[in-house]
Amino acid sequence: MDGVNFLFTPGSISGQGILIAMGHAFFTLSLGMGAIMVYGSYLPQHTSIAKASIMIALADTTVALLAGLAIFPIVFANGLEPGVGPGLIFKTLPIAFGHMEAGTMIGTAFFVLLTFAAWTSAISLIEPAVAWLVENMGVNRIYAAVWIGIFTWALGIGSLLSFNLWSDYTWSVPFLFDNKNFFDTLDYITANLMLPLGGLFIAIFAAWLMREESTRDELETYDIFYRGWRFLVRFVTPIAVIIVFLNVIGVISL
Repeated sequence: MDGVNFLFTPGSISGQGILIAMGHAFFTLSLGMGAIMVYGSYLPQHTSIAKASIMIALADTTVALLAGLAIFPIVFANGLEPGVGPGLIFKTLPIAFGHMEAGTMIGTAFFVLLTFAAWTSAISLIEPAVAWLVENMGVNRIYAAVWIGIFTWALGIGSLLSFNLWSDYTWSVPFLFDNKNFFDTLDYITANLMLPLGGLFIAIFAAWLMREESTRDELETYDIFYRGWRFLVRFVTPIAVIIVFLNVIGVISL
């Protein structure tokens, strides 16, 4: 029950907490990044974007809650720290698996599945860069995939070293963050800045630059739902993201 209480007991909400939650929502749903366009480009012509979006959001939330209900009780049952971020996977969970029956087998299966999850995500994340090199720079697709893969792998090595050899090497950026290592900096910039910015620009493009007939034809939903979506994407989404950004840089305080 400690794990359940940790997940579902309401706590105080701050501007920074809203930013972190928004960054996590953008990340877990692949919003504001090229991956969402890659997946969208493979949808059959008859697929309803509105229905698919709703199903994806519901499935993602359900899986996240199930994962939390599976992991946090293990963490609390073994007296481990639940708020260590990425260390929850790479530091505390192996300890938890070590206290379980058949923990070696379960832990091995968990990290094998985690590896496949990372690989499949990496493929979709590098595809926009590969496609850009192929279509705009005339680079052979194989070479483009190799070079982008090497660059991504190098960033991964830097992230890995942040948990050991580079853990003490930190830097600060005024108005944004203090004393973050390579991984924390990369995580902060991508999840809390780049993804929301990408989402903001996509919302502006879809709601203000695309013709209304085009978006209405693509969504293929009831008029009342379309008007609600258009209002949210045109006004609510940009204003909300801008407010959060102003809070991040210290212009306003939430």
